[in-house]
Amino acid sequence: MITDPWFYALAIPAVLMVGMSKSGFGGGIALIGVPLLTLAVSPIKAVAILLPVLIAMDMIGLVAYRRRVNWPAISVLLPAAIVGIGIGWLTASFVTDGMVRLIVGLIALTFTLDHWFGRRADKVARTPSRMAGSVWGTVAGFTSFVSHAGGAPIQMYLLPLRFDPVLYAGTSIVFFAVVNALKVIPYFALGLFSAENLATSAALIPFAATAMLAGIWLVRNVPAGLFYRIAYILVFVISLKLIWDGVVSIIG
Repeated sequence: MITDPWFYALAIPAVLMVGMSKSGFGGGIALIGVPLLTLAVSPIKAVAILLPVLIAMDMIGLVAYRRRVNWPAISVLLPAAIVGIGIGWLTASFVTDGMVRLIVGLIALTFTLDHWFGRRADKVARTPSRMAGSVWGTVAGFTSFVSHAGGAPIQMYLLPLRFDPVLYAGTSIVFFAVVNALKVIPYFALGLFSAENLATSAALIPFAATAMLAGIWLVRNVPAGLFYRIAYILVFVISLKLIWDGVVSIIG
C-alpha cells in the first residue's frame, strides 16, 4: 500500500469529490479524480487505484437509484461505450504517461470552458439522438478507459435531454457501473492490479462510501451551485498543469 502522506492529501479529497459527483451532485466533476492523483503518482497508477474505488461507488449508487433509470438512453450509449473501451485497450501500449496527462488535461479544460462560456442547454428537452449517443458513448468509453473521465462526454449527451436530477443520476450510475465492470478485464490483462494498487484502493473505499452517501442526500436536498463553482475552478487549474506536464513530457 502507498504510504506517502502527500498521496493521501490528494487522494482523499479526490475520492470525496468523485463520490459526490457520481452520486449526481456535481455532474462531470468526477474527472477531477485522476488529475489530482497524477500530482502524486503516474497517470497509469492513478487509473488503476481508482477503478476498484469507482466500482464500490457504483454498487452504492445502484442500490440508491435502481428504480430511476432511462433505459432508452442506456441502450444507445452502452454499445458505443464498449467500442470506446476496445479502442482504449488496443491503443494502451502506444499511449505514454505524457500523452495521458495531455489528454486528461485537454478534456478537463474543454469541459470547464464549455461550462463557463458554452451555449446553455435548451429550455425545451431534446429528443434523444442515436447518432449523438453513439458518438458521445464511444468518446466516453475511451476517455473512461484511459482516465476515468467519461463523465464529461456523457453530460454532453444527457444534459440536453433535461432529465430530472434523480433520473439523470440514476441513468449515469447504471451506465458507469457497466462500463467500470467491463474495464476490469483489460486492466487485469495490462497488469494494472498490483498488490500495492489494490491495497491502496481498499484504504480509500471507506471515503468513497461516505462521499456517495453524502452526495445522494445532497442531490435530493441541496442546490449544487456553490459546489459547481469551486469544483470547476479546481478542474481548470489542474487541467492547465496537466497540459503543461504532458507537453513537456512529449517534447522532452
